Amino acid sequence: MQARETQPVIAFSTQDVHPRDRLSYWVEVASQAFVDHSFKSLTGPAFAAEVRMTSLDRLGISSFTCDACEVLRSRQDAERLDSDDVLLCMQVQGRSVYTQHDRETKLAGNGFVLIDPRRPFAIAIGNESRSISLKIARKDLTARLGNLDDLTCRGTTSSAPLTGLASGFVAMLPERATALDPVSAGRVAEQALDLVVLALTAELGATVHSRSTARSNALVRLKSAIEARLRDPGLKPAVVAAEAGISVRYANALLAEEDTSIERYILSRRLECCRRALDDASQSHRMIGEIAFSWGFSDLSHFARRFRSAYGCAPGDYRRHSPHTSFVTVELT
Repeated sequence: MQARETQPVIAFSTQDVHPRDRLSYWVEVASQAFVDHSFKSLTGPAFAAEVRMTSLDRLGISSFTCDACEVLRSRQDAERLDSDDVLLCMQVQGRSVYTQHDRETKLAGNGFVLIDPRRPFAIAIGNESRSISLKIARKDLTARLGNLDDLTCRGTTSSAPLTGLASGFVAMLPERATALDPVSAGRVAEQALDLVVLALTAELGATVHSRSTARSNALVRLKSAIEARLRDPGLKPAVVAAEAGISVRYANALLAEEDTSIERYILSRRLECCRRALDDASQSHRMIGEIAFSWGFSDLSHFARRFRSAYGCAPGDYRRHSPHTSFVTVELT
């Protein structure tokens, strides 16, 4: 069996860069890890900084350490946006002040804030600052929170119980993400998003107009109940709805906002878990049927049809063309 593939870490530092080139070097590096912006050092050419970048499934993770500086994302920068991510910025050490939408938020002590790269923003970063930035697909957050305009640039504090829990979890990601296999990475990424959403709605829920805190929390409970029983082939909508403390009708109404239903969501999550397993080199010894059964499918023909419909090819063809697996097992027919 092949050794488990780990996530790569890309690190950049000004330490070995000549002082005259440090600022221009850092702007280029930080733009890759963050978003395009202009930059001003408050410590002159002696400015020192480091960034380490990795990923956790769909989450981009960047850990920054830097001296005092100012970051400005202009309207022109925002108009050149080539992706649709939202930034979750968390202060681990030192202080920073974020400005967007005519709002100002001061962060310290593991508080975090959402920033929208589609709009201009500014950050004043204090000396000896350490921070973590997550790039989150906008669709992943809007599916949980609805419109984000009322949540951006509103900071949370680690003294709030759920924020403390979420920030502690996020703080572990840069180091732990590098050792997770693809399947585990997907699960941990989902847990991280759910914790962040719970913290945001608990502390800032009064500002959310598009979806009430109660609806958001009910959706998180529903999805958590589904994840907990995903491997059960007898899983029924009534069971997960009851565990979430809501009716089947209300559960389907919540998921209808994401253009799905309980049954379709269960199917899509099972298919995604099977796809990740087929992509995982450490599971290349497992037969496709075994993987399908382990994720709640009880009919291999049904699984194969659904997989082809979702991903455009048979499970065996998908595994054969995966760059992460070394050999082919028996394909379903």
